[in-house]
Amino acid sequence: MAIGAEIIETVWIPPYEGRGVKVSKGQRLCIIDVEGKQVGDFVCFNRENPGEHVSPVHMRSSLSSIRLKEGDFLYSNLRRPLMRLVKDTVGKHDFFFPACDYYRYKVDFGREDHPNCHDNLEKALREFGIKPRPLPDPINWFMNNVLDENGDYVIEEPLSKPGDYVMLEALEDVVAAVSACSQDIAPVNGYRVTPLKLQVLEGR
Repeated sequence: MAIGAEIIETVWIPPYEGRGVKVSKGQRLCIIDVEGKQVGDFVCFNRENPGEHVSPVHMRSSLSSIRLKEGDFLYSNLRRPLMRLVKDTVGKHDFFFPACDYYRYKVDFGREDHPNCHDNLEKALREFGIKPRPLPDPINWFMNNVLDENGDYVIEEPLSKPGDYVMLEALEDVVAAVSACSQDIAPVNGYRVTPLKLQVLEGR
């Protein structure tokens, strides 16, 4: 993968875990699917005002769209853009579904001991002193939801291949956290959880 900018920091996200990074205004964040077909649950907060965060529901309104494309802003709950999608090698993502959590696995799958993205993201954010209540809904990078003829969602395996990525430009100083989605019971990650990689890059 040729990104062509100086790498400031690299953070590996092991399977079933989450990690966070600081991204300063003008820098770029690259979220890389290392082995392919791995969803990354993403949340983002204004570093100066953690009460402001990227908000999928406000994004759908501000973008007048349910799909993400290069050039789109990631709008906050204050309807301001915090980041911008500048490069996308996949073109299919989700910003409707909440992060999987304890109750998702308990209620829908009868599992009370399964890792989940909600807890992963909260843990990653705590390292930066951010403790949101409640946790905002994420953008689910690389998640492949398809609408059927009735307008209902069908979850299919991601389209991402090894090395595919999205690149985001920070428009404010932010903290971002990403969880390598823990879902191995449904086709969300192709029934297999694999690592992700974050790279913070100098602006271009």
